[in-house]
Amino acid sequence: MVCLPLSHLLCPGHVDFTVEVERALRVLDGAILVLCAVGGVQSQTLTVNRQMKRYGVPCIAFINKLDRWNASHTRALKMMRSKLGHNAAFVQLPIGLERDFSAIIDIVEQETLYFDGDHGMVIRKEPIPEDMLEEVQMRRQDLLESLANVDEEIGELFLEEKEPTKEQLKAAIRRNCVTRKFTPVFVGSALKNKGVQPLLDGVLDYLPNPAEVENTALIVASEGEKIVLENKREDITAPFLGLAFKLENGKYGQLTYMRIYQGMLEKGSYLLNTRTNKKVRVPRIVRMHSQNMEDISSVRAGDIAAFFGVDCNSGDTFMPVKVEAPHSHLTMESMHVPEPVISLSVKPNKPTDNDKFTKAVTRFTKEDPTFKVHLDEESKETIFSGMGELHLEIYVERLKREYDCPATVGRPRVAYRETLNTKVEFDCQHKKQTGGHGQYGRVIGYFEPLPREKVNMLEFVDKTIGACIPKSYMPAIEKGFRECATQGVMSDYNIGGVKMVLTDGVQHEVDSSDAAFFIAAYNATKQAFSKGCTTIMEPIMDVEIAFPQEFNKNVLGLISKRRGAMTGSEHQDDYHVVSAEIPLHDMFGFSTDLRACTQGKGEFSMEFQNYEQAPPASVAEIFKATEDERNPKKKKK
Repeated sequence: MVCLPLSHLLCPGHVDFTVEVERALRVLDGAILVLCAVGGVQSQTLTVNRQMKRYGVPCIAFINKLDRWNASHTRALKMMRSKLGHNAAFVQLPIGLERDFSAIIDIVEQETLYFDGDHGMVIRKEPIPEDMLEEVQMRRQDLLESLANVDEEIGELFLEEKEPTKEQLKAAIRRNCVTRKFTPVFVGSALKNKGVQPLLDGVLDYLPNPAEVENTALIVASEGEKIVLENKREDITAPFLGLAFKLENGKYGQLTYMRIYQGMLEKGSYLLNTRTNKKVRVPRIVRMHSQNMEDISSVRAGDIAAFFGVDCNSGDTFMPVKVEAPHSHLTMESMHVPEPVISLSVKPNKPTDNDKFTKAVTRFTKEDPTFKVHLDEESKETIFSGMGELHLEIYVERLKREYDCPATVGRPRVAYRETLNTKVEFDCQHKKQTGGHGQYGRVIGYFEPLPREKVNMLEFVDKTIGACIPKSYMPAIEKGFRECATQGVMSDYNIGGVKMVLTDGVQHEVDSSDAAFFIAAYNATKQAFSKGCTTIMEPIMDVEIAFPQEFNKNVLGLISKRRGAMTGSEHQDDYHVVSAEIPLHDMFGFSTDLRACTQGKGEFSMEFQNYEQAPPASVAEIFKATEDERNPKKKKK
């Protein structure tokens, strides 16, 4: 028997740190979807399920916390089927629930597992109790029916009313789990260490190993053509290929976590960063065991290891310095990075801390692709953007703790978008005469709003006929449009969801230039957005709130007060779960108010849903605040 290393990554469940789930699923070959036996499928479970689907990662499910009050494994399974759309069935059953949870029945092996000794480390196998035989048989029939719907071999046996062997049943579960057609469901209590060992056996039995997964890389020179990688562990002749998916700065310098997709690498070797084309040496390779490091001399396909001395960004691809075609210049598809939804201004308390501040920000942005930092050109403020209040609060705290750089924080800034609500025509001429060659450019056309789902996008279309404007000036015109869109005309928020259509124009044989048409397009954009057809789009959050039913009136009032709209509700025993869409602007401080109106018993989670047009009163308020900031003297008068 060949022993292979098993790499596992634990991801946080909070929506603010969704990028940790994204990067883990990008490099893993299988996942364990952990569900609470009390809460079942929650809003963040839906997000994680979509992420697994995006990367095609197969999973097994584990219903945890069966020892808690109000636990129900059957309710969790129903929610998996109805809300997540999984073809799921139990492969285990609990004996007892809550305080009476004592053992687990293995439906496949037809035996009972008891967890004895300190912390349940000793597994004792016994026959199935007689009072559980009927339920076990019913659940086994349910398992066979679920498999028969997607597996030809089990389907034939099911129709012939033949009982599959244990080997046939396990093989069928594995086949359909790997192809994401079936999800086996395990049960247990991690706190009591009941069901954890069989769950790990299930990882080996039902999830794929790296050699069974087809991974591809992009050939840079062939404009995105894909090549299938040789990911068998024993194949050390294939050129090395690895993806850096996480960075961590420790006391020994930057630690780069890398998934190896092909070939073998020994410490001391040189690698090429395919993004920067820079050569780097790998002086040390370690295998991580939580906070402990184990030095290793080499890594192979399927491994996840940490490298010292490799300066890079998250998502960079590495390969040998010299490789023959078709492996000469490959890159891996990076992970999906969601757009930030909240911003705040941050400033060091002491001017002497600017160097520390810059160093910290540089490190944070390399580590976390969802953490964005930019300098507001007009206010000269440093703006932190991220996935939520907690996300940004942690980085402010790290400034103080790790870099001794306490900072002053302004109110979180919502990522509004300035856009048009109707079609607007433009005819803008830029003309400037100097002693020598002057500047001349005229652009004619119209702006029109894009569909709501494209609110973060800008489009430029050239519909000119003939040679009224040479095609060589089109990039300058588009650049002028996009440059003006980086800051709103009526507000300080980015312009988005707009298409610029150029239909005509005029050039001068001597005075026209890229700069002239750039300015003409820039001014055309400003003029169009100053004609009174401008509005503001605000981010809307999908919020799920769970609370005891006696606080129903209070919570519904809180939602209404924050301009929320209910989208669904359900009862789970004594708890009421409400889904609502609430503007992000009105979610600040929601946690405090929810706890106050539910005596600390309410919980909520949220994730970005879409953009919607802001109410006229909010639009007018934003426009007036922007005008006052830009014209402080006028405000004083």
